[in-house]
Amino acid sequence: MSATVKMLIGGQWREGAQTREVRDPYRGEVIARAPESSLQDLNDALEAASAAKAKAAAMPGYERAAILRKVAQLLVARADEIAGIIVEPLVQGAGGMLFHDASVLGRLRAAADRYRLLLIFDEIFTGFGRTGAMFACAAAGVAPDIITLSKALTGGTLPLAATVASRQVFEAFWSDDPMHALMHGPTYTGNALACAAANASFDLFEREPRLEQVRAIEAGLRRGLEPCIGLPRVKDVRVRGAIGVVELDRIDDLAALRSRFVAEGVFIRPFGRIVYLTPAFTIGEDELAALTAAIVKVVGELR
Repeated sequence: MSATVKMLIGGQWREGAQTREVRDPYRGEVIARAPESSLQDLNDALEAASAAKAKAAAMPGYERAAILRKVAQLLVARADEIAGIIVEPLVQGAGGMLFHDASVLGRLRAAADRYRLLLIFDEIFTGFGRTGAMFACAAAGVAPDIITLSKALTGGTLPLAATVASRQVFEAFWSDDPMHALMHGPTYTGNALACAAANASFDLFEREPRLEQVRAIEAGLRRGLEPCIGLPRVKDVRVRGAIGVVELDRIDDLAALRSRFVAEGVFIRPFGRIVYLTPAFTIGEDELAALTAAIVKVVGELR
């Protein structure tokens, strides 16, 4: 799909850049957009990242460096056609629950500054404690220009999203001129019911020990999933905050594997080649243990 868009490049607006979308084959979602002229470079960078997925939790330094070199090469060649860098900080969710460390984000921040690009953190999944800190960007010590939030914003009760921008980005659009201002006003902007749910969720974060609960979940996930290490089909076991992942060499029949979990009395939804848990922060210790025990049992049966 191609579209003519107005892109913010090097701090200035430019009309007419032709872009093309790259879609995630798992969900069909757009995972990247790039000018048509740089699409092959972008695909090369994505393929390099995909090649390292199997070792993402403990990615060797040389593999991480190779991926960052790909990104650097893309920026050197096409920076004048790129508006910004978008990344899920610390954990790439739907891409396979892939982990990276803060140094990667620091390198991306430096690259964005060098080429005058926006650095955008998608914290829809990672925000509000999921990785162990209130926000992944705070844990990494890297400040983005834009951060996107949703999901836990309302405790998962109602759909609501927020986009938070730095003052520099905000002031670039602050104008009474409709041709300069960001004219964004969808029907449900400021939805009163969803905003009330968000305020209630914030109240719970203030009153209840959410991050302590996440630390307890992290310990429970490490303890409960540890027996998967070394099982015949297991390539990696990784935990960060309230995220636990068992990565397999392959999953031949997702539907059958899901059904097998249901037979064990749990609802666990593997995808790609991972079995994962992202439990509610209020989950009980016995409930979490039941989930991890089911994973150990079912995965141990795979041959």
